[in-house]
Amino acid sequence: MAALAEGNFTGFVLTPAQMLSFESGNVTAIIDFLDNCSLATCPLSYAQVHYDPSLAGNALYLAIFAGLLLVQLFFGIRYRTWGYLSALIGGLLLEIIGYASRVQMHFNPFQSNPFLIYLICLTIGPCFLSAAVYLCLSRIIVVYGPEYARFRPRTYTIIFICCDVFSLVLQAAGGGLADTSGNNSALGQDGINIMIAGLSFQVVSLTLFAALCADFAWRVRKARDRRAALHIACSQTRFHVFLYLLALATLCIYIRSCFRVAELQGGFGGTLANQEVTFMILEGGMIAIASIALTVGHPGLVFGKSWKAANVNRGLLNEPKV
Repeated sequence: MAALAEGNFTGFVLTPAQMLSFESGNVTAIIDFLDNCSLATCPLSYAQVHYDPSLAGNALYLAIFAGLLLVQLFFGIRYRTWGYLSALIGGLLLEIIGYASRVQMHFNPFQSNPFLIYLICLTIGPCFLSAAVYLCLSRIIVVYGPEYARFRPRTYTIIFICCDVFSLVLQAAGGGLADTSGNNSALGQDGINIMIAGLSFQVVSLTLFAALCADFAWRVRKARDRRAALHIACSQTRFHVFLYLLALATLCIYIRSCFRVAELQGGFGGTLANQEVTFMILEGGMIAIASIALTVGHPGLVFGKSWKAANVNRGLLNEPKV
C-alpha cells in the first residue's frame, strides 16, 4: 500500500480514473483497490506487509494463546483470583483476535481491515499482561512485610495500574485514529505517533516498575538476618519460582515493547515492520513466553486461598506512609 501511495504503479492495469485517484494520493481509492486484490492479481510488495504471513506460525500462536486462556479460566475460577484473571482474559483475548487476523492475512495480505485489527489488538494486548504483573507486586510486598517497601502496597498498585491505563488509552486512541484517518495521511501519521507515545510510556513504566522491584528486593535482602518468616503461609520453593517467572514475564514484555516502539517509528513501510521473523520472535515469542510464565507461575498455585488474605486492604498496620 505504501508503494501505491508513493506513486509506484508498476505491474498494475489501471483505468484512467484509478490512475488519477492514485496519483492524487487518494488513500480511500487505494484501499478500495487493494481490498479487491489477491496474491494472483497483485504483487506482494503492495500488500499491507511485504510478506505473506506464515499460516503455521500464526496458527501456532493462536493455539497457544487460546490454550492458555482456558487454563487461566480454570485457575482463576478455582482460586478466585478475579483481578488477575480479568487482566489475563483481556490480554489473551486480544492476542487471539490479533493472530486470527494474521491468519486471515495469510490468505489475502492486501485487505486493510485484518491488518488494522491485528495491529491494534497486538499493540494493546500486552498492557493487560502488565496489569497482571502489577497486581502481583502488592501481594509480594505483603508476603515479605510492608515495612521493607518505600510505599504502601496499594500505592504501588494504584501508580502502575494508572500508568497502564494511560498507556492503553494512548495506544487505543492512536490505533483508532489511524483506522479512521481515511484520505488524511497526516491524521494517520498522528495516530501512529500517539501509539508510539503510548508504547514509549509503557516502556518507561516498566523501567520504573523494575527499578522499584529491585529496590524492594535489595531492602528485603539487607534485612534477611532479622526478617521474620513469610507473613503468608505458602511454599517458599513455589514462591521463589513464582518470583522468577514473574521477572521473566516482565522482561519479555519489556523487550517486546522496545521492539514495537522501534518498529512503529520506522513506519509501516519500514524494515522492521516488514520482517516477519523478527516480528514472530520479538512480538509473538516474547508475549507467548510472558503468557506461559504468568500461567505456569499462576499465583493461585502459590498462595492458594491465601491470595485473598494477601489483599492490600487487609490489616496492614505497619505500612510505611506515603
